[in-house]
Amino acid sequence: MNGDFMFVTLIRTVILYVFAITSIRIMGKRQIGELQPSDLVVTLLISQIISIPIQDTDIPLVNTIIPIFLLVGFEILTSVFNMKSIKFRRFMQGQPVVIINNGKLDQKLLKELRFTVDDLLESLRQKDVFDISQVQYAIVETNGQLSVLLKAEYDVVTREDLKLSSEPQGYKCPVIIDGKIIEKDFEICNTSKKEIEKTVKKEKLEIKEILLMTVDSAGNNTIIRKENQ
Repeated sequence: MNGDFMFVTLIRTVILYVFAITSIRIMGKRQIGELQPSDLVVTLLISQIISIPIQDTDIPLVNTIIPIFLLVGFEILTSVFNMKSIKFRRFMQGQPVVIINNGKLDQKLLKELRFTVDDLLESLRQKDVFDISQVQYAIVETNGQLSVLLKAEYDVVTREDLKLSSEPQGYKCPVIIDGKIIEKDFEICNTSKKEIEKTVKKEKLEIKEILLMTVDSAGNNTIIRKENQ
């Protein structure tokens, strides 16, 4: 009896896991830090709904699947309204807020956002800015992330600013990961399995010895060997 219960629980868990992943994929790819309020609410509700029938096998799976379908459908419908109506989008997602305007920190807005100075400094450090006096504009986006524009004298100088010619940087395709050849980007980087094997052989290595190998369209490669365990 106990074995049957464990088997049923395992099967239900697998089914619900696959269904949850599918539902999140339908809603679109976003990192947790990029979720809008409505996305986050739906994600939390789905996780809560799924956890209940995993613990209680007396609850029919359909009682879980139908609410999740409704939540995903509601989220898709909300996204459509967001694209159609600016007012609805602002109501659901809010608006970006400028907390540093032309080098001046708006302390009133900082309090309204319930941002402490420590929060602001931490967000700036995450943007590689360690001196607030270097900031011309700072904007709190609708997902809570901070966008920063530095003052001209502190901005990064590019090759274009110096009138230097530069070749475009090609995409570095991962062609070997953890000792296995990955073929999905071969066309993008103009390579083939035969070319990869030839390069590996030239380096006097075996594919299984490589942790990561990347190749760009110009044929430049980077190889990181596995460390001896």
